[in-house]
Amino acid sequence: MENELYRSEVECKRESEEIDFSDEEKNEKGKTAFDCDICGKSFSQKAKLVIHERTHTGEKPYHCEICGKSFSENGHLTTHKRIHTGEKPYRCDICDKSFSQSSNLTRHKSIHTGEKPYHCDICGKSYSEISKVTIHKRVHTGEKRCHCDICGKSFFDKSYLPRHIRIHTGEKPYRCDICGKSFSETSTLTMHKRTVHTEEKPYHCDICGISFSQNDHLTIHKCIHTGEKPYHCEVCGKSFSRKDTLTKHRRVHTGEVPYHCEICGKSFSRNDQLTMHSRVHTGEKPYHCEICGKSFSRNDTLTKHRRVHTGEKPYHCDISGEKSYHCGICGKSFSDGPRLTVRKNIHSSVKPYHCEICGESFSQNGCVTIHIRIHTRQKPYHCEICGKSFSQNGCVTIHIRIHTRQKPYHCEICGKSFSQNGCVTIHIRIHTRQKPYHCEICGKSFSQNGRVTIHIRIHTRQEPYHCEI
Repeated sequence: MENELYRSEVECKRESEEIDFSDEEKNEKGKTAFDCDICGKSFSQKAKLVIHERTHTGEKPYHCEICGKSFSENGHLTTHKRIHTGEKPYRCDICDKSFSQSSNLTRHKSIHTGEKPYHCDICGKSYSEISKVTIHKRVHTGEKRCHCDICGKSFFDKSYLPRHIRIHTGEKPYRCDICGKSFSETSTLTMHKRTVHTEEKPYHCDICGISFSQNDHLTIHKCIHTGEKPYHCEVCGKSFSRKDTLTKHRRVHTGEVPYHCEICGKSFSRNDQLTMHSRVHTGEKPYHCEICGKSFSRNDTLTKHRRVHTGEKPYHCDISGEKSYHCGICGKSFSDGPRLTVRKNIHSSVKPYHCEICGESFSQNGCVTIHIRIHTRQKPYHCEICGKSFSQNGCVTIHIRIHTRQKPYHCEICGKSFSQNGCVTIHIRIHTRQKPYHCEICGKSFSQNGRVTIHIRIHTRQEPYHCEI
């Protein structure tokens, strides 16, 4: 550290030596004073005045010989070069993390100490840096100093503008040296390395001990213990533990869908939804199963798929060992509440989601999306073997098993194999003689819901299928 400080002092001396001090002026108190002719700001050293004047002239005399980027100060060039060299000379003595700039190390240490000595005098919110207080105050004043020339969007903090512009340009200057993937922000690259390659989780909850790869994830997690939800929707009053969740929620009221697919024009309320949707067109499946080699477009789908191989059933009741969400009508268990709600809608015939074209109702919102493709005749998913098209990605997966003859789902009672998990569920009812679906008119029971639909036509005398000849 001492060597680095000495090196910085030498660099400052060199820069000072480049400037002529022959025209020094004295103020009334006998101290040297140098004033900017443009804005009137005063400096105690002429070297600092020369550097300051470059903010007005735009002069950037120091150039990076690797990428050609220019800087107004030699020290800024030195710091910039570390992006190319990977040099991080400043190390945290608590967690051993390294940084390319001394100021970044100082900011990082506040994570460990929790120190936030700078306060907003309007709302009392605290920050670890005074610059963040200055930026925060613009929330109260409404001041937005920076504007995007492309879309006109305004920002409180000028550091957000370069990152925002990359949305328009598609520039991704930060590259992973392990897998080669590129990112638009250095923080995203850091997170990528932690989650995909190193699995580093340096942020720990002091209440339950769970670890996280990002500090903001730890902050959000702590709200589970405290129950704090500081972000409130001014329309419906609903509260959230995260500001970004509130922003996304507001779009329910405004109908805003700011993310657009450049290929088909479809719009989304969240950027991650657009990213996943884009893979429908590109066919990208970046998540691979290390056991069977199968690829997926979503990480959570890969996680669920792995359970086919491991037999893992991770959601259990601590007391009975059963899954947490149990349907009292058909006996089926689910790993989360929303899936149980959907299941109950099937039994209760509640269908809150409607097709705007024909008015048909559904128990799940996703079913509406799939149904609309009947009207639009859209079939965006294709079989790579025979070229057949489908309206649902799951149908492609099931269809491909016709070619591969794969039957990954097995009956635990008789060992019979099936290409679909739902077929196993229906088949097992042959052994258990379970018939969870009942006719509301005569009370007759069936093992499949579709058979109830067909049976009811005996009572209604409905004949929906007609011969066209």
